[in-house]
Amino acid sequence: MVPIPSFSSRLVCDFGTAQSDGSHQKPQPIMRKFYLLLAVSFFSVFAFSQTDTTKKVDTTQGWRKGGMIAINFGQGGSKNWAAGAEKWTVSLGFIANVYANRKMGKWSWDNSLDLGYAFLNTESQGYKKTDDKIYFVTKMGRAIAPKLNLTILANLRSQFYDGFDDNYLGQGLKRRTSGFFAPAYVSLAPGFDWKPTKSLSVFFTPVSVRWIIVSNKPYDYLFPGGVIPDSLKTPATGDYEKPKSVLYGVDPARQVRVEAGGLASIQFNKEVVTNVVYTSKLDLFSNYLKGYQFNPPTYTTFTRTDPKPQNVDVYWTNVIAMKVNKYLLVTYSFDLIYDDDVRQFGPNSNAPGTQLRSLLAVGFAMKF
Repeated sequence: MVPIPSFSSRLVCDFGTAQSDGSHQKPQPIMRKFYLLLAVSFFSVFAFSQTDTTKKVDTTQGWRKGGMIAINFGQGGSKNWAAGAEKWTVSLGFIANVYANRKMGKWSWDNSLDLGYAFLNTESQGYKKTDDKIYFVTKMGRAIAPKLNLTILANLRSQFYDGFDDNYLGQGLKRRTSGFFAPAYVSLAPGFDWKPTKSLSVFFTPVSVRWIIVSNKPYDYLFPGGVIPDSLKTPATGDYEKPKSVLYGVDPARQVRVEAGGLASIQFNKEVVTNVVYTSKLDLFSNYLKGYQFNPPTYTTFTRTDPKPQNVDVYWTNVIAMKVNKYLLVTYSFDLIYDDDVRQFGPNSNAPGTQLRSLLAVGFAMKF
């Protein structure tokens, strides 16, 4: 039996978790500024150096709708492979990027929804999730200038299914670290929406409200009561596990943390060259309120810390869709997240870190 060739090509990179040897270091402030500069530069280049090739659509009234749905599947196998290979692997992925915008005189209503889910199943490692996201944005605005709207924005970011730390405490244990609406980020903001072209919109406001929700078993533990067995205790782990909500800076007794601060939300969607569409969304949030420091040994109590508005939270998602023919599509997605309150990284798993993830896939697609 020879290896069965894989139908899809897939590359997955996730640097959002600490390495088992503790080599993942806390990013320096200059690196965070670099990531912000890189993201903003991307939008600036595409906004002002590309010719707008969007199809001419009458947007004076009615709906302007479209999007892309893709399904990717891969399978591989081997037997007596001297160089070493999995006996079998299966991968499956789903991506959906859709929008529905309506213009009614001076009023406009813009909606976009990004969904993604992918997994890899191997004989030796079992099931592993490689992509999982829900991201919805809706904006209602009224024009106050030819390219400027007074707008109220709402967005939601979460995931479909549980996520796990596969090497918990460095012992190869598997602990649930996330789930549906655990966490979920909900924002509501009045502000200004600048639309220099049909492909680009830039929303900004000095005042917004954000809720971080961990509603799915916020006290989730691997061991009963969160008490770590003596045989697994180390100076780095302590005596107790951290409740799941604490991993996202949320008090498990309340399950919700409220933040207030400045928000910028940038969206770009354009056919940059023939049959290649680039979609990118960037959210920047600066929290003006005090933070939380959860106290050992149980991490169920906390003290308030000084505000750190300079530590800007970054959520940047990108999808490049390259059409091969009517039904075949190559997609590449790249996500970057930095949240100063998500302290799961570093040698002692108590520091923030820049999270990166990429996914390359080939599969069937429908564009509309």
